[in-house]
Amino acid sequence: MSTLDVARAELALAVLYLNKAEARDKICRAIQYGSKFLSDGLPGTAQNVDKSTSLARKVFRLFKFINDLHALISPNAPGTPLPLILLGKSKNALMSSYLFLDQIVWLGRSGIYKNKERTELLGRISFFCWMGSSICTTLVEIGELGRLSGSMKKLEKELKNTDKYKNEQYQIKLQKSNERSLALIKAGMDIVVAVGLLQLAPKKVTPRVTGAFGFVSSLISCYQLLPSSPKAKAS
Repeated sequence: MSTLDVARAELALAVLYLNKAEARDKICRAIQYGSKFLSDGLPGTAQNVDKSTSLARKVFRLFKFINDLHALISPNAPGTPLPLILLGKSKNALMSSYLFLDQIVWLGRSGIYKNKERTELLGRISFFCWMGSSICTTLVEIGELGRLSGSMKKLEKELKNTDKYKNEQYQIKLQKSNERSLALIKAGMDIVVAVGLLQLAPKKVTPRVTGAFGFVSSLISCYQLLPSSPKAKAS
């Protein structure tokens, strides 16, 4: 491939990435929490960017609660243990509730819905829903990693006299394990962010700590949404 062909391919991937509403939302989220980290809760330009970006992000999430509502009523993968099913469904229900309430918060903060006190109350309830969803996600990922670890050890015994890293099935399981480990780290960070936004531990989880964790969590989300390159698909 020529340099121009490589540039075209990279730009095509960038266009594909930026065409996703979810990707734009996570980029804005990184800007939001990066600004929160810089402002440390103090008035100024960084805090203004934090607040304006937070409000703008809510538009990207209009009707997004339908996604988790659909996942809530969808069948689970065969063989999934009942505790993980219940945790997964709880996660979907809580996330759907968070996104639905967040739309009402957007209506209130944009001036369409006039009840300011109720808007703030619903905003706080929505953050509790998000925190609960992040806790459920953490537990699901821990459970799934345990299941993956068990199946990988079993496969390792079967491949004792061969190079396990050349086995396609082992590579798939290893990739899934890495993806779930990253999702676990992100969910744990989101719990800290929710604690900060709700001011449940204001002395320990300051606006700067909230911003730092939220920024890293956003970068992980951006990475998770990256499209596969043509080269990776070919291999």
